[in-house]
Amino acid sequence: MNALKVLINIGLLGLLIACSTKPEPAQDDSKQEAFTLTDTMLSRIQTEEVKPEPIRSQLRLIGRVVPDENRVIRVFPLVGGNVRDVRAELGDYVQKGQTLAIIQSGEVAGYNSELTQAQAELRLAQKNLQVAQDMFADKLSSERDVLAARKEVEREQAELARLKEVLQIYGADQQSQSLVKAPISGYVLEKNINRGTQLRSDDANAVFTISQLNEIWVLANVNESDIGRIKTGLSAQIQTLSYPDRVFHGTVDKVYNVLDQSTKTMQIRVRLANEQMLLKPGMNASVTLSFEEGGTLPVIPAKALIFDKSKQFVMVFHDRKRIDTREVQVYRSQGDVAYIRSGLKPGERVITQSQLLIYDALND
Repeated sequence: MNALKVLINIGLLGLLIACSTKPEPAQDDSKQEAFTLTDTMLSRIQTEEVKPEPIRSQLRLIGRVVPDENRVIRVFPLVGGNVRDVRAELGDYVQKGQTLAIIQSGEVAGYNSELTQAQAELRLAQKNLQVAQDMFADKLSSERDVLAARKEVEREQAELARLKEVLQIYGADQQSQSLVKAPISGYVLEKNINRGTQLRSDDANAVFTISQLNEIWVLANVNESDIGRIKTGLSAQIQTLSYPDRVFHGTVDKVYNVLDQSTKTMQIRVRLANEQMLLKPGMNASVTLSFEEGGTLPVIPAKALIFDKSKQFVMVFHDRKRIDTREVQVYRSQGDVAYIRSGLKPGERVITQSQLLIYDALND
């Protein structure tokens, strides 16, 4: 009787163990075979091909947007005088040759007076030449007199041309005004002039600073410990507070090989296009530099990863009836991509949208 009780207990224990044992979700072949994506779900998912890419690391820096100094022009007054009008303001876009300010100048008035006198003297010299030529034709004067009169005309013509050129350089008009004009097309970054300002021709301060902003610089500081990784030609990604979802791409084109003694940092310069004029001088920027470590690994969008039970999974798509739950080992997640150490092969496709719904359906 005791032997019979022992056998019964052993049998019940085995039955409980069998009933409590649950197969792994990913290995449930019947569920896998029964699962099929509906047309609606199939239209909602997105997939990406697994591709091998060079392994990269990143360095994040803080930078500041500044204008390209090669595209900055500082405008100085060529004459002294009183500012009668200002026609450009800070931040304005101006065209080359556009009048920025008008200066009433005594210096220009003096040149205008000289111009008037030179014109009168030229007319007189031309009359004298005509008289000399007529007298020479009537044999009343010598050829030397004609030559002297012609030289006088040439001298007065040269003086008149000089004065016209000076007034043209000064941007002067007949009202003794000097017109300050934009030497290039661009944006007014600085303005140090107002109506009524008294200017001197030897003033060391520019009245306007104009810059073209279709190309821009970002200056960033590199810590001393990271200097060995920096070189020209590195690709850089730029982000700003103004456009948090926008990434601008540039290249490190200069390394300033001098350390700031107060901060122990070295400055680098990133050059990038700014065709839409979104980046403004003075903006703070986040600079991300990318470095190649050597070797390649399969790469997928980081959003394709599913974290569950302290493991990382992806959904591998074959067709609407064949979708695998695959455990992967992630080497590194960097930005919006993930480098996969094991679990995926190049050429396979992973689901990058609505994958969590499919994972739950297959693995509940």
